[in-house]
Amino acid sequence: MDLQIAALKAAYKTGLHPREVVAEVYRRIKARGDDSVWISLRPEEETLADLPDDPDLPLYGIPFSVKDNIDVAGLPTTVACPGFAYSPGRSAPLVDRLVGAGAILIGKNNLDQFATGLSGSRSPYGSVESPLVAGLISGGSSSGSAVAVSAGLVSFSIGTDTAGSGRVPAVMTGTVGLKPSKGLVSTLGVVPACASLDCPSVFSLNVGDARTVLEIIQGYEPDDPWSRELTPATKPIRRIGVIPGEAHWAEVLTRLGDLGYELVEIDLEPFLEAGRLLYEGPWVAERWSVLGPFVESHPESLHPVTAAVLKSGSDVTGADTFRGLHRLRELTARTRRTWAEVDAIAVPTVPRTFTLAEMAEDPIARNSVLGTYTTFANLLDLAGIAVPAGFTSAGRPHGVTLLAPAGADGPLADAAERFHTGRAGATPYRIRKDEPLLAVVGAHRTGHALHPELLALGACPAGIAHTAAAYRLYDLGDRPGLVRTADGASIEVELHHLKTEKLGELLTKIPAPLGLGSVELDDGTVVIGFLCESHAAEGARDITGYGSWPAYVNARP
Repeated sequence: MDLQIAALKAAYKTGLHPREVVAEVYRRIKARGDDSVWISLRPEEETLADLPDDPDLPLYGIPFSVKDNIDVAGLPTTVACPGFAYSPGRSAPLVDRLVGAGAILIGKNNLDQFATGLSGSRSPYGSVESPLVAGLISGGSSSGSAVAVSAGLVSFSIGTDTAGSGRVPAVMTGTVGLKPSKGLVSTLGVVPACASLDCPSVFSLNVGDARTVLEIIQGYEPDDPWSRELTPATKPIRRIGVIPGEAHWAEVLTRLGDLGYELVEIDLEPFLEAGRLLYEGPWVAERWSVLGPFVESHPESLHPVTAAVLKSGSDVTGADTFRGLHRLRELTARTRRTWAEVDAIAVPTVPRTFTLAEMAEDPIARNSVLGTYTTFANLLDLAGIAVPAGFTSAGRPHGVTLLAPAGADGPLADAAERFHTGRAGATPYRIRKDEPLLAVVGAHRTGHALHPELLALGACPAGIAHTAAAYRLYDLGDRPGLVRTADGASIEVELHHLKTEKLGELLTKIPAPLGLGSVELDDGTVVIGFLCESHAAEGARDITGYGSWPAYVNARP
């Protein structure tokens, strides 16, 4: 069952019911066992008793979760610190908006304690591992939220982002991480990390879903001192500021250029220096001003690394605070030169990744590495969105983050979606000579069981396409079979770029009667795709009329 929003909406129109979705979500959660993703999980019976009844609601029947620093009435807020836990009398406004739009709350996710950290390994509820690579960190602090989406347990999850917590987990888990402009989404009902910088964020499998969710949760809240009304930017992004980098980053720049963006090399140093202020300047004291009394009275309740980070804020003086504020103003002025030249900047989401074992060796220094390209965003009042960009030659995921001044959330999402899917509206993706297009029909599609296998081979999504009207689709049990015939129809497929040498590796993993062959698209383009030997279709159920494997899976009982 594909939990992406558009897929579920289509399935509901053909007879699927939210109770079936809820049952599948809890089945998947149970199947994963103790994965440290959840702190509070609503009982399935309670969730089923609370289903929406209006199918016209914009998020009708869409399952979601929230990070456990966000209040939900009826569930404790722990911030991954049992000694701090409390029972809120009401939910955060953003939760009320989502539930009011028909979304189904499943539970609350694990995080780095007090949202302090970027690794996902600072919680008494366990370290959260990425589903993409065994032993790899999930990224933090919104660790459980990102993994819940990546593992196909929910359609989307709400995290928070102060220093990069809505973007670092995205690259580690192959998800989209949307960090709105500060104040666009209210932080009422969110336990503050740095109240002046905090932003609720959205994790999803595609940019469109993240935008759909943002449209529901955004809006001015008069009782929130940090909420503000922003004039949305409408100018499309054409010029993107970039920096040089390693081979996989050069590939990202090539893709941006192929999509028609003008790339302008910029000086990133004022941005990076601003980012260093977050943990070397007065903003650590802002965390201490809220949590200091609890830390001093409950030292045994804190993770040792979290305690060390927070306690450093107690040494910041008033003079230090003003020096930091003044320096930030100076750096902000320097960055204006960049914004006079470009509409957005593109940076690697993280400079490198770490395993859980590597993080344990040097948790503070390596946490700083993870935040290299993220910590400056909220200090400089930027909107941002992180999307996957494939895998490095070492088999680790990497990603790109696009950033622009506050209010540019819409144009940023447009550019991110274009990069992520390889398409801009009806504009076809430019085929790259070194990476053939692979047409995926079923189990390897996004959100389905074998998609992590495709990601591990370094596949990069290139959008949705349709075959020529020359194929029939059959149900082979746990996967579909695509057969070319004289009386065929057009079938939806998902396109991915995959290096030639990886195609051979993929072929060795495909069981008979399936294999790889030439698939013709409806525009005449011939790509490599999953095909089925014709004899296997004999006696199998013909599901061509559904148009795609996800549509069939979502419709069948």
